[in-house]
Amino acid sequence: MTGSGHCPTVNNVTTGDEIPPRRSRLAGLPVWLVPLVILFVQVMGSTGADHGDKYGHPHTPLDGFGYALLIGGAVALVARRRHPAPTLLVVGLATLTYYLRGYVLGPSFLAAVAALVAAVTAGHRRAAWATAIGGIGVYLAVAELAGAEPGAAGGRARLLHVERPTLPVVVGLTAWALVVLTATEVVRFRSEKAAEVRRTLAEEHRRRASEERLRMARELHDVLAHNISMINVQAGVALHLMDQQPEPAGTATARTALAAIKEASKEALTEMRSVIGVLRQAGDEAPRTPTAGLGRLEDLAGQARTAGLRVHLEIEGQRRPLPAGVDLAAFRIAQESLTNVTRHARPGAGAGAINVWIRIGYGEHDVSVRVDDDGRGTTLLGDNPGGSGIPGMRERAAALDGEFVAGPRPGGGFQVHARLPVDEGGAG
Repeated sequence: MTGSGHCPTVNNVTTGDEIPPRRSRLAGLPVWLVPLVILFVQVMGSTGADHGDKYGHPHTPLDGFGYALLIGGAVALVARRRHPAPTLLVVGLATLTYYLRGYVLGPSFLAAVAALVAAVTAGHRRAAWATAIGGIGVYLAVAELAGAEPGAAGGRARLLHVERPTLPVVVGLTAWALVVLTATEVVRFRSEKAAEVRRTLAEEHRRRASEERLRMARELHDVLAHNISMINVQAGVALHLMDQQPEPAGTATARTALAAIKEASKEALTEMRSVIGVLRQAGDEAPRTPTAGLGRLEDLAGQARTAGLRVHLEIEGQRRPLPAGVDLAAFRIAQESLTNVTRHARPGAGAGAINVWIRIGYGEHDVSVRVDDDGRGTTLLGDNPGGSGIPGMRERAAALDGEFVAGPRPGGGFQVHARLPVDEGGAG
């Protein structure tokens, strides 16, 4: 074998932990910034409305207590992220007291809106709805019981200074509450939907990264195990010949074995560099070396023969180009089968070498790979916790919706059989 294998790339795949959680723009701001802006707008806006008398009806002039309510409600918003429900209660009481005192309207409702939004988006929906509806109900009830007639100059309760609500006031307050609560529900729904999309994307990234790691593990195993096994076998042959056979026959044969070791080690290094290059995300350039596939089957058989195996190749059906994934999987299954024979099988009684039959069958809608040997020895089935050869082959077949069977042959030896479906639209 002279080329280099090419494995699936992992471009643009990251783990889920690398995806930063998306935060809303407001959540990314300092916690004190929104309360500061609301405090400024409420105080300045209400002061301007108080002096301008824009509303044309009697109201209580802003005094120290009124400013304390405006400032206190805004300052309480600093705790809205950690304690949204208590913050909503404090801001709601401050706003309710402000309106029951009959102060000028102005933008004094902004702190209550911010507290409602914070509570709903934090998941306290019932508390938000109960506070809003309950606050409006308390205001209307108290105003009806203790308030003066609209436009009256006197007769108000000393502490409340509130007018009895008219129908437009009742409708307006109810509509205001519904609009604010509905808007916050929309914000909450969109936030939850965006969070779900992010979770789905993160899970997809984790799944893809896991699949890529599994592919890399299979590639590294198949690329290195085969060549290292060849090196191990040839090194054993060379040592045996140098120790047991006299010169010069033993040296000549050992030289052949050492030459095979050199070639196998070169192949292993080339394959390893190819896989490491992909892992390092070296770029999207096309591979400059031959891609592993059934076109390299003769080279694979030749290398196995140098290790002492008798390899017989058989091609059934009309040979044709296959999709890259199917071509690579078929080659790796044949390669790993030969690796297992080299590492684990021994010649049968009276046999000089192990025979291996590799049969590639090109069907109309699939391609089959069958590898039989007549050796004796242990297998690498799934009950062997140290082996990853057969589980890796099974995973390759399963990834392509194919079938895989491996086990002892009735007449002795071992058999591996895989059937991989072929999507003709992806061939090339």
